[in-house]
Amino acid sequence: MENNDNIFALSSAPGKSGVAVVRISGGDLGDLFKRIIDKKEFESRHAYFTNFRDNNGELIDQCIAIFFAAPNSFTGEDIIEIHSHGAMAVINKIFDFLREHNCRIATRGEFSRRAFYNNKMDLADVDGLIALLDAQTDKQRAIALKSLTGKDSKIYQNWREQMIEISAYAAAILDYDSDDLPANIDKKILSQAQNLLDEIKTSMSGYRATRAIQNGFNIVLVGETNVGKSSIFNKLVGSNRAIVSSIAGTTRDVVSQQIDIDGYLVNLSDTAGIRDASDTIEKIGIERTQAEADKADLIIHVYNELPEIINENEITVINKSDLLKDKSNKNVIYTSVKNNDGFDILLNTIKTKMHELMGGSESRIAINERTYELLNETVFELDTAIKNYDGNYDIFAEHVRRGGDSIGKILGVITTNEIADATFSRLCLGK
Repeated sequence: MENNDNIFALSSAPGKSGVAVVRISGGDLGDLFKRIIDKKEFESRHAYFTNFRDNNGELIDQCIAIFFAAPNSFTGEDIIEIHSHGAMAVINKIFDFLREHNCRIATRGEFSRRAFYNNKMDLADVDGLIALLDAQTDKQRAIALKSLTGKDSKIYQNWREQMIEISAYAAAILDYDSDDLPANIDKKILSQAQNLLDEIKTSMSGYRATRAIQNGFNIVLVGETNVGKSSIFNKLVGSNRAIVSSIAGTTRDVVSQQIDIDGYLVNLSDTAGIRDASDTIEKIGIERTQAEADKADLIIHVYNELPEIINENEITVINKSDLLKDKSNKNVIYTSVKNNDGFDILLNTIKTKMHELMGGSESRIAINERTYELLNETVFELDTAIKNYDGNYDIFAEHVRRGGDSIGKILGVITTNEIADATFSRLCLGK
């Protein structure tokens, strides 16, 4: 990447805070750092307390400044971090100083872009960084760190190296005598290609689960009017988010709240009661109920009495159980908002169902929409190579090579500016 500009950005959250961090990256920042700390010599990775002054000698702030020498830094360039007080007036004054010393404000994701071009990160690592910055729960944090620390990259690199090897041997079969090649190499590369295809397909099977971890697990409360869905919703979220009334049809729209259940981000939705409604607005609410149910990962179906049929794919709740005499059915959960009964059982059941649906997804690669599409391309090319093989290793090698190129795009080894732009634009200015 040919860009010698010195760039800066606020790396901490904007707004009033005790401490703010301003990050600067560039090709040679030694003289600038000396100016900031007012010293002729300094050590890398050493924290210096400084009375940071502007060009007129006026005190900007009392700060901590640290220098990270290239290539041992986040971007692979020289980096300066200034830890100042978090007042916007202080930050703006620091920005003015940096502009006067030939630095410019960074564009979105430019720090990570420089790290990418300086081989400090690949695009799979960048995907992990984006996911980590967006993480709201412990499970999101864990799966993002798995990508950020390069574990996913190693898997992708291994797949790509195998495809390069298969392509190379397929091409060699055309150019070399069989005596010069490993025994039964034709059968071996076909078998290797099939094994690789199966492994990638297995990893992709966790896409739905990892997407639920990253974007939130959709749980929807459904049922007829006046069965107590809103009361259960409020109990689970811990606040009176939904209106509760004895009047049937009170909830006419979808009410949603994000909550953390067992480390997972959950999008919990309370929906309009299902009945034959004549009111136009209530009809719209019922239609939205169906739409929410269609995209739900888990449905909690609420009744006031035992239904004739219990759906094993749902959690069946009999609410207002304080009014019931018979509570013997083991396939349902009995709750009472009035007596605060059954909610521990309901919450534990939700956790169990979520873990079952996740199916060990934490051990798989973290797949986002970009990587999922590229893995689909890889599967298509490998599948085409294997199914259409008729003794022509030239065509076979080309399809496997294309599959390897798609994996390369995941890592950024083979990419276009458009792919990189789409990835880095999702990052904040200080990353």
